[in-house]
Amino acid sequence: MAKVHPNVSFSRSNSLMNADRETYTIWMKSLIYNSNGCTVFNSKGDIVYRIDNYTRKCSSEVYLMDVGGKVLFTLRRKKLSLCRCWDGFRSSNLDTKKERPMFRVREKSRILKRDLVCQVNLGCHQSTATCYSIEGLFGKSDFKILDRQRRIIAEAKQKVSTSGVVLGEDVSSLVVEAGSDHSFIIALIAVYGLINHKM
Repeated sequence: MAKVHPNVSFSRSNSLMNADRETYTIWMKSLIYNSNGCTVFNSKGDIVYRIDNYTRKCSSEVYLMDVGGKVLFTLRRKKLSLCRCWDGFRSSNLDTKKERPMFRVREKSRILKRDLVCQVNLGCHQSTATCYSIEGLFGKSDFKILDRQRRIIAEAKQKVSTSGVVLGEDVSSLVVEAGSDHSFIIALIAVYGLINHKM
């Protein structure tokens, strides 16, 4: 029988930009008492990122951490917004209630459509051009992250085991292209999961 939970590794990368393409496994569950959240494994089976929401689903503020518990991003739902909108703050010693977000993810309006498309802007100014888009189907685990030129920089599909067994909708295989900040991509995926009611 295959291992369900790979061994935990405490190796970390200090570089923001990853030179290599990487394949991750994303499980939309926390390893803490199987509660709400997200656990991300690298291709070696090591846990590299996690979000623990405990008993709250669709929380209005979540924290993307590395395996050791260091907060990398604070993700906060924007209040009084007509559409679902989240701000992402790269964690530092600053108070995120006073600093400007690094990025903003906004769900594009959809009426009776199954498509779920989100726009990603770097910074929070209205004049900022859309830098990325996240495109998928509502309630499904398959989606793509595209840059401004419509190039795929990350793509997730429902995970299939090496023996051909299709795993549940809460387990995805994610390929992230080289030359991107993988923690930033995982932060975008976390927001997409929150908008998509996956976490």
